[in-house]
Amino acid sequence: MSQHHQHDVLIIGSGAAGLTLALTLPQHLRIAVLSKGELANGSTYWAQGGVAAVLDDTDTVESHVTDTLNAGGGLCREDAVRFTVEHSREAIQWLIAQGVPFTRGDEHEREDGGFEFHLTREGGHSHRRIIHAADATGAAIFNTLLQQARQRPNIELLEQRVAVDLITERKLGRPGQRCLGAYVLNRQSGEVDTCHARFVILATGGAAKVYLYTSNADGACGDGIAMAWRAGCRVGNLEFNQFHPTCLYHPQAKNFLITEALRGEGALLKLPNGERFMPRFDARAELAPRDIVARAIDHEMKRLGIDCVYLDISHKPAEFIKAHFPTVYERCLQFGIDITRQPIPVVPAAHYTCGGVLVDSSGRTDVPGLYAIGETSFTGLHGANRLASNSLLECFVYARSAAADIVAQLDSVNMPGELPTWDASQVTDSDEDVIIAHNWDELRRFMWDYVGIVRTNKRLQRAQHRVRLLLSEIDEFYSNYKVSRDLIELRNLALVAELMIRSAMLRHESRGLHYTLDYPEQLPQARDTILLPPTYGD
Repeated sequence: MSQHHQHDVLIIGSGAAGLTLALTLPQHLRIAVLSKGELANGSTYWAQGGVAAVLDDTDTVESHVTDTLNAGGGLCREDAVRFTVEHSREAIQWLIAQGVPFTRGDEHEREDGGFEFHLTREGGHSHRRIIHAADATGAAIFNTLLQQARQRPNIELLEQRVAVDLITERKLGRPGQRCLGAYVLNRQSGEVDTCHARFVILATGGAAKVYLYTSNADGACGDGIAMAWRAGCRVGNLEFNQFHPTCLYHPQAKNFLITEALRGEGALLKLPNGERFMPRFDARAELAPRDIVARAIDHEMKRLGIDCVYLDISHKPAEFIKAHFPTVYERCLQFGIDITRQPIPVVPAAHYTCGGVLVDSSGRTDVPGLYAIGETSFTGLHGANRLASNSLLECFVYARSAAADIVAQLDSVNMPGELPTWDASQVTDSDEDVIIAHNWDELRRFMWDYVGIVRTNKRLQRAQHRVRLLLSEIDEFYSNYKVSRDLIELRNLALVAELMIRSAMLRHESRGLHYTLDYPEQLPQARDTILLPPTYGD
Protein backbone atom coordinates (compact mmCIF):
# COMPACT_ATOMS: atom_id res chain seq x y z
CA MET A 1 0.00 0.00 0.00
CA SER A 2 1.48 3.36 -1.00
CA GLN A 3 2.02 5.92 1.73
CA HIS A 4 2.03 9.70 2.15
CA HIS A 5 4.97 11.33 3.95
CA GLN A 6 5.36 14.93 5.09
CA HIS A 7 8.66 16.72 5.72
CA ASP A 8 9.73 20.34 5.81
CA VAL A 9 12.67 19.53 3.56
CA LEU A 10 13.01 16.61 1.14
CA ILE A 11 16.61 15.99 0.01
CA ILE A 12 16.95 13.59 -2.91
CA GLY A 13 20.50 12.30 -2.70
CA SER A 14 22.70 11.26 0.23
CA GLY A 15 26.17 12.42 -0.81
CA ALA A 16 28.31 15.35 0.29
CA ALA A 17 25.87 18.02 -0.90
CA GLY A 18 22.73 16.41 0.53
CA LEU A 19 24.19 15.57 3.93
CA THR A 20 25.83 18.99 4.28
CA LEU A 21 22.51 20.69 3.63
CA ALA A 22 20.70 18.45 6.12
CA LEU A 23 23.28 19.15 8.83
CA THR A 24 23.32 22.91 8.20
CA LEU A 25 19.54 23.37 8.50
CA PRO A 26 17.95 24.09 11.91
CA GLN A 27 17.26 21.02 14.01
CA HIS A 28 13.56 21.81 14.48
CA LEU A 29 12.89 21.06 10.80
CA ARG A 30 11.73 17.62 9.71
CA ILE A 31 14.19 16.50 7.05
CA ALA A 32 14.21 13.40 4.82
CA VAL A 33 17.36 12.31 2.96
CA LEU A 34 16.70 9.76 0.23
CA SER A 35 19.19 7.28 -1.21
CA LYS A 36 18.49 5.11 -4.27
CA GLY A 37 20.36 2.21 -2.73
CA GLU A 38 22.53 2.12 0.36
CA LEU A 39 23.58 5.50 1.70
CA ALA A 40 27.23 5.09 0.68
CA ASN A 41 26.51 4.24 -2.96
CA GLY A 42 27.05 7.74 -4.39
CA SER A 43 30.15 9.37 -5.85
CA THR A 44 31.22 11.14 -2.64
CA TYR A 45 32.29 7.95 -0.89
CA TRP A 46 34.67 7.02 -3.72
CA ALA A 47 36.31 10.43 -4.13
CA GLN A 48 40.02 10.02 -3.47
CA GLY A 49 41.88 13.28 -4.10
CA GLY A 50 40.46 15.93 -1.76
CA VAL A 51 38.93 19.39 -1.57
CA ALA A 52 40.48 22.48 -3.16
CA ALA A 53 40.47 25.54 -0.90
CA VAL A 54 42.58 28.60 -0.04
CA LEU A 55 44.02 27.52 3.31
CA ASP A 56 47.76 28.20 3.39
CA ASP A 57 49.24 31.67 4.00
CA THR A 58 51.21 31.35 0.75
CA ASP A 59 48.02 30.88 -1.32
CA THR A 60 45.43 33.51 -2.29
CA VAL A 61 41.82 33.72 -3.38
CA GLU A 62 42.96 35.43 -6.59
CA SER A 63 45.31 32.56 -7.41
CA HIS A 64 42.59 29.91 -6.93
CA VAL A 65 40.14 32.02 -8.97
CA THR A 66 42.68 32.41 -11.77
CA ASP A 67 43.46 28.68 -11.87
CA THR A 68 39.74 27.87 -12.04
CA LEU A 69 39.12 30.38 -14.83
CA ASN A 70 42.10 29.08 -16.81
CA ALA A 71 40.92 25.48 -16.55
CA GLY A 72 37.36 26.46 -17.49
CA GLY A 73 38.20 27.43 -21.06
CA GLY A 74 36.74 30.93 -20.84
CA LEU A 75 33.26 29.72 -19.84
CA CYS A 76 33.36 29.96 -16.05
CA ARG A 77 31.10 32.60 -14.56
CA GLU A 78 33.57 34.67 -12.59
CA ASP A 79 31.00 35.67 -9.96
CA ALA A 80 30.29 31.97 -9.24
CA VAL A 81 34.00 31.17 -9.12
CA ARG A 82 34.74 34.01 -6.75
CA PHE A 83 31.72 33.18 -4.56
CA THR A 84 32.86 29.56 -4.25
CA VAL A 85 36.53 30.29 -3.58
CA GLU A 86 35.80 33.09 -1.10
CA HIS A 87 33.70 30.65 0.95
CA SER A 88 36.19 27.78 0.67
CA ARG A 89 38.01 28.33 3.97
CA GLU A 90 34.83 28.48 6.06
CA ALA A 91 33.52 25.34 4.34
CA ILE A 92 36.69 23.45 5.28
CA GLN A 93 36.57 24.81 8.82
CA TRP A 94 32.99 23.52 9.07
CA LEU A 95 34.14 20.06 7.92
CA ILE A 96 36.97 20.06 10.44
CA ALA A 97 34.46 21.03 13.16
CA GLN A 98 32.31 18.05 12.12
CA GLY A 99 35.32 15.82 12.81
CA VAL A 100 36.57 14.96 9.31
CA PRO A 101 40.03 13.34 9.87
CA PHE A 102 42.07 15.23 7.29
CA THR A 103 45.74 14.24 6.96
CA ARG A 104 47.97 16.45 9.09
CA GLY A 105 51.12 18.11 7.81
CA ASP A 106 54.50 17.17 9.20
CA GLU A 107 56.14 19.21 11.97
CA HIS A 108 58.45 21.36 9.83
CA GLU A 109 55.51 22.47 7.66
CA ARG A 110 53.65 23.71 10.72
CA GLU A 111 56.77 25.38 12.13
CA ASP A 112 57.25 27.27 8.87
CA GLY A 113 53.87 28.94 9.36
CA GLY A 114 52.01 26.74 6.93
CA PHE A 115 48.55 25.25 7.37
CA GLU A 116 48.36 22.52 10.03
CA PHE A 117 47.00 19.94 7.56
CA HIS A 118 48.88 18.41 4.65
CA LEU A 119 48.06 20.03 1.32
CA THR A 120 48.75 18.40 -2.02
CA ARG A 121 48.73 19.74 -5.56
CA GLU A 122 46.77 18.52 -8.57
CA GLY A 123 46.63 19.29 -12.29
CA GLY A 124 45.80 22.90 -13.17
CA HIS A 125 46.58 24.25 -9.68
CA SER A 126 49.44 26.70 -9.16
CA HIS A 127 49.64 25.96 -5.41
CA ARG A 128 49.36 23.08 -3.00
CA ARG A 129 45.78 23.65 -1.84
CA ILE A 130 44.12 20.21 -1.83
CA ILE A 131 43.22 19.18 1.72
CA HIS A 132 42.72 15.43 1.93
CA ALA A 133 42.43 12.35 4.12
CA ALA A 134 45.23 10.22 2.65
CA ASP A 135 43.73 9.01 -0.67
CA ALA A 136 40.26 8.25 0.65
CA THR A 137 38.96 11.76 1.28
CA GLY A 138 35.43 11.07 0.09
CA ALA A 139 35.01 8.13 2.44
CA ALA A 140 36.37 10.15 5.38
CA ILE A 141 33.99 13.04 4.68
CA PHE A 142 30.98 10.85 3.98
CA ASN A 143 31.44 8.67 7.07
CA THR A 144 31.84 11.74 9.29
CA LEU A 145 28.78 13.52 7.91
CA LEU A 146 26.68 10.34 8.03
CA GLN A 147 27.64 9.78 11.67
CA GLN A 148 26.59 13.35 12.48
CA ALA A 149 23.30 12.95 10.58
CA ARG A 150 22.45 9.76 12.45
CA GLN A 151 22.73 11.67 15.72
CA ARG A 152 20.09 14.19 14.62
CA PRO A 153 16.56 12.97 15.49
CA ASN A 154 15.06 15.42 12.97
CA ILE A 155 16.92 13.83 10.02
CA GLU A 156 15.34 10.71 8.55
CA LEU A 157 17.76 8.70 6.38
CA LEU A 158 15.79 6.57 3.93
CA GLU A 159 17.55 3.92 1.83
CA GLN A 160 16.23 2.07 -1.25
CA ARG A 161 14.10 5.07 -2.30
CA VAL A 162 14.13 6.03 -5.97
CA ALA A 163 12.58 9.37 -6.92
CA VAL A 164 10.30 8.91 -9.92
CA ASP A 165 9.25 12.49 -10.60
CA LEU A 166 8.71 15.86 -8.97
CA ILE A 167 5.22 17.08 -8.07
CA THR A 168 4.56 20.68 -9.11
CA GLU A 169 1.52 22.92 -9.09
CA ARG A 170 1.65 23.08 -12.88
CA LYS A 171 1.61 19.28 -13.24
CA LEU A 172 -1.44 19.09 -10.98
CA GLY A 173 -3.23 21.74 -13.04
CA ARG A 174 -3.10 24.24 -10.18
CA PRO A 175 -2.15 27.93 -10.54
CA GLY A 176 1.55 28.54 -9.96
CA GLN A 177 4.72 26.54 -10.58
CA ARG A 178 5.93 25.66 -7.08
CA CYS A 179 7.43 22.26 -6.36
CA LEU A 180 5.31 20.47 -3.75
CA GLY A 181 7.18 17.19 -3.31
CA ALA A 182 7.98 14.04 -5.23
CA TYR A 183 6.73 10.58 -6.09
CA VAL A 184 9.21 8.06 -4.71
CA LEU A 185 9.51 4.32 -5.38
CA ASN A 186 10.02 2.42 -2.13
CA ARG A 187 12.04 -0.57 -3.33
CA GLN A 188 11.31 -2.44 -0.10
CA SER A 189 7.52 -2.32 -0.52
CA GLY A 190 7.44 -2.02 -4.31
CA GLU A 191 5.00 0.89 -4.02
CA VAL A 192 5.31 4.51 -5.14
CA ASP A 193 4.88 6.80 -2.14
CA THR A 194 3.86 10.47 -2.17
CA CYS A 195 6.32 12.75 -0.37
CA HIS A 196 5.04 16.24 0.56
CA ALA A 197 7.62 18.94 1.36
CA ARG A 198 7.91 22.69 1.76
CA PHE A 199 11.28 22.57 0.01
CA VAL A 200 12.76 19.94 -2.33
CA ILE A 201 16.47 19.63 -3.03
CA LEU A 202 18.03 17.69 -5.90
CA ALA A 203 21.44 16.39 -4.82
CA THR A 204 21.50 13.35 -7.07
CA GLY A 205 24.96 13.69 -8.62
CA GLY A 206 25.89 13.62 -12.27
CA ALA A 207 25.20 11.52 -15.36
CA ALA A 208 28.52 9.83 -16.18
CA LYS A 209 26.79 6.44 -16.30
CA VAL A 210 25.55 7.50 -19.74
CA TYR A 211 28.97 6.32 -20.97
CA LEU A 212 30.17 2.74 -21.28
CA TYR A 213 33.36 3.39 -19.30
CA THR A 214 33.04 5.53 -16.19
CA SER A 215 34.66 6.05 -12.81
CA ASN A 216 31.25 6.68 -11.24
CA ALA A 217 29.07 4.46 -9.10
CA ASP A 218 26.08 2.77 -10.73
CA GLY A 219 23.61 5.43 -9.56
CA ALA A 220 25.08 8.35 -11.57
CA CYS A 221 22.17 8.39 -14.02
CA GLY A 222 21.31 12.09 -14.26
CA ASP A 223 18.10 11.61 -12.28
CA GLY A 224 18.00 15.14 -10.87
CA ILE A 225 18.74 16.76 -14.23
CA ALA A 226 15.98 14.75 -15.94
CA MET A 227 13.41 15.40 -13.21
CA ALA A 228 14.19 19.12 -13.15
CA TRP A 229 13.88 19.34 -16.95
CA ARG A 230 10.49 17.63 -16.86
CA ALA A 231 9.43 20.03 -14.09
CA GLY A 232 10.27 23.08 -16.24
CA CYS A 233 13.89 23.95 -15.35
CA ARG A 234 16.54 25.13 -17.78
CA VAL A 235 19.76 23.15 -18.14
CA GLY A 236 23.16 24.42 -19.25
CA ASN A 237 26.48 23.25 -20.75
CA LEU A 238 25.64 19.54 -20.84
CA GLU A 239 28.07 19.03 -23.71
CA PHE A 240 30.94 19.31 -21.22
CA ASN A 241 31.51 15.86 -19.77
CA GLN A 242 34.83 15.41 -18.05
CA PHE A 243 36.76 12.24 -18.70
CA HIS A 244 39.18 11.43 -15.92
CA PRO A 245 42.50 10.56 -17.57
CA THR A 246 43.45 7.70 -15.26
CA CYS A 247 41.12 4.86 -14.42
CA LEU A 248 42.64 1.48 -13.63
CA TYR A 249 42.65 -0.71 -16.73
CA HIS A 250 41.92 -4.26 -15.62
CA PRO A 251 39.08 -6.62 -16.65
CA GLN A 252 37.97 -7.04 -13.04
CA ALA A 253 38.54 -3.49 -11.75
CA LYS A 254 35.24 -2.14 -13.15
CA ASN A 255 35.48 1.59 -12.30
CA PHE A 256 38.40 2.17 -9.94
CA LEU A 257 39.82 5.68 -10.22
CA ILE A 258 43.55 6.38 -9.87
CA THR A 259 43.60 9.72 -8.07
CA GLU A 260 45.08 12.76 -9.77
CA ALA A 261 47.13 13.31 -6.62
CA LEU A 262 49.58 10.65 -7.88
CA ARG A 263 50.54 12.96 -10.73
CA GLY A 264 50.61 15.82 -8.22
CA GLU A 265 53.26 13.89 -6.31
CA GLY A 266 55.36 13.12 -9.39
CA ALA A 267 53.79 10.13 -11.17
CA LEU A 268 54.60 10.04 -14.91
CA LEU A 269 52.46 8.91 -17.83
CA LYS A 270 54.26 6.51 -20.16
CA LEU A 271 53.73 4.45 -23.30
CA PRO A 272 54.21 0.65 -23.20
CA ASN A 273 57.88 1.14 -24.18
CA GLY A 274 58.45 3.38 -21.14
CA GLU A 275 58.54 6.66 -23.11
CA ARG A 276 56.86 9.75 -21.60
CA PHE A 277 54.46 11.53 -23.95
CA MET A 278 52.74 14.38 -22.05
CA PRO A 279 55.57 16.93 -22.61
CA ARG A 280 54.75 16.70 -26.35
CA PHE A 281 51.19 17.90 -25.69
CA ASP A 282 51.52 20.57 -22.99
CA ALA A 283 54.28 22.41 -21.15
CA ARG A 284 52.66 21.41 -17.86
CA ALA A 285 53.03 17.75 -18.87
CA GLU A 286 51.32 15.43 -16.36
CA LEU A 287 49.97 18.42 -14.42
CA ALA A 288 47.99 19.83 -17.34
CA PRO A 289 44.19 20.07 -16.88
CA ARG A 290 42.21 16.86 -17.26
CA ASP A 291 40.79 17.54 -20.72
CA ILE A 292 44.28 17.94 -22.17
CA VAL A 293 45.63 14.83 -20.46
CA ALA A 294 42.59 12.72 -21.41
CA ARG A 295 42.81 13.79 -25.09
CA ALA A 296 46.55 13.09 -25.13
CA ILE A 297 46.01 9.57 -23.79
CA ASP A 298 43.15 8.99 -26.24
CA HIS A 299 45.37 10.22 -29.10
CA GLU A 300 48.27 7.93 -28.18
CA MET A 301 46.00 4.90 -27.71
CA LYS A 302 44.45 5.43 -31.17
CA ARG A 303 47.79 6.28 -32.83
CA LEU A 304 49.51 3.15 -31.54
CA GLY A 305 46.47 0.86 -31.36
CA ILE A 306 47.12 0.12 -27.67
CA ASP A 307 44.57 -0.73 -24.97
CA CYS A 308 46.02 1.55 -22.27
CA VAL A 309 48.92 3.71 -21.18
CA TYR A 310 50.82 3.53 -17.90
CA LEU A 311 51.08 5.75 -14.82
CA ASP A 312 54.38 5.27 -13.03
CA ILE A 313 55.22 6.44 -9.51
CA SER A 314 57.65 3.60 -8.76
CA HIS A 315 60.61 6.02 -8.76
CA LYS A 316 59.34 7.41 -5.43
CA PRO A 317 60.25 5.69 -2.12
CA ALA A 318 57.99 2.74 -1.34
CA GLU A 319 57.14 4.05 2.12
CA PHE A 320 56.13 7.42 0.69
CA ILE A 321 53.78 5.72 -1.79
CA LYS A 322 52.18 3.48 0.84
CA ALA A 323 51.73 6.38 3.27
CA HIS A 324 50.19 8.80 0.78
CA PHE A 325 48.23 6.37 -1.40
CA PRO A 326 47.23 3.41 0.76
CA THR A 327 43.89 2.88 -1.02
CA VAL A 328 45.41 2.86 -4.50
CA TYR A 329 48.30 0.66 -3.32
CA GLU A 330 46.02 -1.95 -1.73
CA ARG A 331 43.50 -1.94 -4.58
CA CYS A 332 46.16 -2.38 -7.27
CA LEU A 333 47.82 -5.11 -5.22
CA GLN A 334 44.54 -7.06 -5.34
CA PHE A 335 45.02 -7.20 -9.12
CA GLY A 336 48.68 -8.20 -8.90
CA ILE A 337 50.10 -4.70 -9.48
CA ASP A 338 52.66 -3.45 -6.95
CA ILE A 339 52.74 0.29 -7.64
CA THR A 340 55.98 0.69 -5.67
CA ARG A 341 57.71 -1.40 -8.37
CA GLN A 342 55.40 -1.41 -11.42
CA PRO A 343 53.54 1.17 -13.53
CA ILE A 344 49.72 1.18 -13.38
CA PRO A 345 47.76 0.46 -16.60
CA VAL A 346 45.25 3.31 -17.05
CA VAL A 347 42.60 4.56 -19.51
CA PRO A 348 40.34 7.64 -19.56
CA ALA A 349 36.77 7.18 -18.32
CA ALA A 350 33.71 9.42 -17.99
CA HIS A 351 34.00 11.10 -14.62
CA TYR A 352 32.09 14.34 -14.11
CA THR A 353 29.11 16.24 -15.56
CA CYS A 354 30.17 19.90 -15.72
CA GLY A 355 26.75 21.14 -16.84
CA GLY A 356 23.40 20.62 -15.17
CA VAL A 357 20.35 22.40 -13.81
CA LEU A 358 20.68 26.19 -13.85
CA VAL A 359 20.82 27.64 -10.33
CA ASP A 360 21.73 30.90 -8.62
CA SER A 361 24.20 31.36 -5.76
CA SER A 362 21.65 29.90 -3.34
CA GLY A 363 21.04 26.77 -5.40
CA ARG A 364 17.56 27.93 -6.48
CA THR A 365 16.27 26.57 -9.80
CA ASP A 366 13.65 28.07 -12.12
CA VAL A 367 10.89 26.26 -10.18
CA PRO A 368 10.02 27.87 -6.81
CA GLY A 369 10.70 25.61 -3.86
CA LEU A 370 13.12 23.44 -5.86
CA TYR A 371 16.90 23.58 -5.34
CA ALA A 372 19.76 21.75 -7.05
CA ILE A 373 23.20 21.39 -5.48
CA GLY A 374 26.38 19.50 -6.23
CA GLU A 375 27.04 17.80 -9.57
CA THR A 376 23.34 17.98 -10.50
CA SER A 377 23.57 21.76 -10.75
CA PHE A 378 25.08 24.24 -13.19
CA THR A 379 26.43 27.09 -11.06
CA GLY A 380 28.93 28.44 -13.60
CA LEU A 381 31.90 27.36 -11.47
CA HIS A 382 33.31 24.75 -13.83
CA GLY A 383 32.88 26.32 -17.26
CA ALA A 384 34.11 24.12 -20.10
CA ASN A 385 36.30 21.99 -17.83
CA ARG A 386 36.31 21.42 -14.08
CA LEU A 387 39.49 22.15 -12.15
CA ALA A 388 40.52 19.16 -10.04
CA SER A 389 38.98 18.96 -6.53
CA ASN A 390 36.66 21.94 -7.04
CA SER A 391 33.67 19.59 -7.17
CA LEU A 392 33.51 18.66 -3.50
CA LEU A 393 34.13 22.30 -2.60
CA GLU A 394 31.10 23.29 -4.70
CA CYS A 395 28.98 20.75 -2.80
CA PHE A 396 29.78 22.25 0.59
CA VAL A 397 29.62 25.93 -0.39
CA TYR A 398 26.30 25.72 -2.25
CA ALA A 399 24.68 23.35 0.26
CA ARG A 400 25.41 25.83 3.03
CA SER A 401 24.18 28.72 0.87
CA ALA A 402 20.95 26.86 0.02
CA ALA A 403 20.38 26.12 3.71
CA ALA A 404 20.62 29.83 4.52
CA ASP A 405 18.16 30.66 1.74
CA ILE A 406 15.66 28.05 2.99
CA VAL A 407 15.90 29.38 6.53
CA ALA A 408 15.14 32.89 5.26
CA GLN A 409 11.89 31.62 3.70
CA LEU A 410 10.62 29.38 6.50
CA ASP A 411 7.96 31.79 7.77
CA SER A 412 6.49 32.39 4.31
CA VAL A 413 6.17 28.82 2.98
CA ASN A 414 3.54 26.40 4.29
CA MET A 415 3.27 22.65 3.89
CA PRO A 416 1.48 21.80 0.61
CA GLY A 417 -2.07 20.57 0.94
CA GLU A 418 -3.42 17.22 -0.16
CA LEU A 419 -1.53 15.68 -3.07
CA PRO A 420 -2.85 12.90 -5.31
CA THR A 421 -1.61 9.35 -4.83
CA TRP A 422 0.50 7.81 -7.60
CA ASP A 423 -1.83 6.17 -10.11
CA ALA A 424 -0.71 2.67 -11.10
CA SER A 425 -4.17 1.44 -12.11
CA GLN A 426 -3.42 1.41 -15.85
CA VAL A 427 -0.09 -0.46 -15.78
CA THR A 428 0.94 -4.11 -15.36
CA ASP A 429 4.03 -6.03 -14.32
CA SER A 430 6.52 -6.31 -17.15
CA ASP A 431 7.50 -9.70 -18.55
CA GLU A 432 10.03 -8.13 -20.94
CA ASP A 433 12.67 -6.51 -18.72
CA VAL A 434 15.30 -7.71 -21.17
CA ILE A 435 14.30 -4.66 -23.27
CA ILE A 436 15.53 -2.39 -20.47
CA ALA A 437 18.89 -4.17 -20.32
CA HIS A 438 19.33 -4.05 -24.11
CA ASN A 439 18.39 -0.36 -24.34
CA TRP A 440 20.69 0.48 -21.44
CA ASP A 441 23.61 -1.24 -23.15
CA GLU A 442 22.91 0.32 -26.55
CA LEU A 443 22.65 3.82 -25.07
CA ARG A 444 25.96 3.64 -23.23
CA ARG A 445 27.80 2.16 -26.20
CA PHE A 446 26.73 4.74 -28.78
CA MET A 447 27.33 7.59 -26.31
CA TRP A 448 30.88 6.29 -25.82
CA ASP A 449 31.47 5.85 -29.56
CA TYR A 450 29.79 9.04 -30.83
CA VAL A 451 29.69 11.58 -27.97
CA GLY A 452 33.01 10.80 -26.29
CA ILE A 453 36.39 12.51 -25.95
CA VAL A 454 36.61 13.39 -29.68
CA ARG A 455 33.42 14.22 -31.64
CA THR A 456 32.27 14.93 -35.19
CA ASN A 457 29.01 16.20 -36.69
CA LYS A 458 28.32 12.79 -38.22
CA ARG A 459 28.87 10.97 -34.93
CA LEU A 460 26.54 13.37 -33.12
CA GLN A 461 23.85 12.96 -35.79
CA ARG A 462 24.05 9.19 -35.46
CA ALA A 463 23.77 9.46 -31.68
CA GLN A 464 20.78 11.80 -31.94
CA HIS A 465 18.94 9.43 -34.30
CA ARG A 466 19.49 6.47 -31.99
CA VAL A 467 18.59 8.27 -28.78
CA ARG A 468 15.30 9.49 -30.22
CA LEU A 469 14.35 5.94 -31.17
CA LEU A 470 15.25 4.79 -27.67
CA LEU A 471 13.24 7.56 -26.02
CA SER A 472 10.18 6.54 -28.01
CA GLU A 473 10.55 2.89 -26.92
CA ILE A 474 11.18 3.87 -23.32
CA ASP A 475 8.15 6.18 -23.17
CA GLU A 476 5.92 3.39 -24.45
CA PHE A 477 7.37 0.96 -21.91
CA TYR A 478 7.02 3.50 -19.09
CA SER A 479 3.35 4.10 -19.96
CA ASN A 480 2.40 0.44 -19.84
CA TYR A 481 4.42 -1.20 -17.07
CA LYS A 482 5.07 -0.68 -13.38
CA VAL A 483 8.12 1.38 -12.56
CA SER A 484 11.34 -0.19 -11.31
CA ARG A 485 14.72 1.31 -10.47
CA ASP A 486 16.15 0.10 -13.79
CA LEU A 487 13.30 1.61 -15.81
CA ILE A 488 13.42 4.94 -13.93
CA GLU A 489 17.18 5.21 -14.42
CA LEU A 490 17.01 4.26 -18.10
CA ARG A 491 14.27 6.84 -18.70
CA ASN A 492 16.32 9.57 -17.01
CA LEU A 493 19.61 8.57 -18.61
CA ALA A 494 18.18 8.52 -22.12
CA LEU A 495 16.64 11.98 -21.62
CA VAL A 496 19.90 13.44 -20.31
CA ALA A 497 21.81 11.77 -23.18
CA GLU A 498 19.48 13.51 -25.65
CA LEU A 499 20.11 16.85 -23.90
CA MET A 500 23.87 16.24 -24.02
CA ILE A 501 23.77 15.44 -27.73
CA ARG A 502 21.60 18.47 -28.49
CA SER A 503 23.98 20.71 -26.53
CA ALA A 504 27.03 19.30 -28.33
CA MET A 505 25.41 19.88 -31.73
CA LEU A 506 24.81 23.52 -30.87
CA ARG A 507 28.48 24.22 -30.07
CA HIS A 508 30.34 24.93 -33.31
CA GLU A 509 33.83 25.13 -31.80
CA SER A 510 36.27 23.13 -29.71
CA ARG A 511 36.44 24.40 -26.17
CA GLY A 512 37.50 22.63 -22.99
CA LEU A 513 35.94 19.19 -22.76
CA HIS A 514 34.04 19.56 -26.03
CA TYR A 515 36.46 18.69 -28.83
CA THR A 516 35.16 18.21 -32.37
CA LEU A 517 37.14 17.52 -35.53
CA ASP A 518 34.64 19.55 -37.59
CA TYR A 519 35.23 22.73 -35.56
CA PRO A 520 38.78 22.40 -34.15
CA GLU A 521 39.19 26.12 -33.44
CA GLN A 522 37.84 28.10 -30.49
CA LEU A 523 35.42 30.94 -31.20
CA PRO A 524 36.50 34.43 -30.02
CA GLN A 525 33.45 34.80 -27.76
CA ALA A 526 32.57 32.22 -25.10
CA ARG A 527 28.88 31.47 -24.63
CA ASP A 528 27.01 29.00 -22.47
CA THR A 529 24.68 26.46 -24.08
CA ILE A 530 21.31 26.94 -22.38
CA LEU A 531 18.37 24.66 -23.24
CA LEU A 532 14.80 25.66 -22.39
CA PRO A 533 12.25 22.90 -21.68
CA PRO A 534 8.91 23.01 -23.54
CA THR A 535 7.16 24.14 -20.34
CA TYR A 536 9.64 26.89 -19.43
CA GLY A 537 7.85 30.15 -18.61
CA ASP A 538 4.34 28.67 -18.80
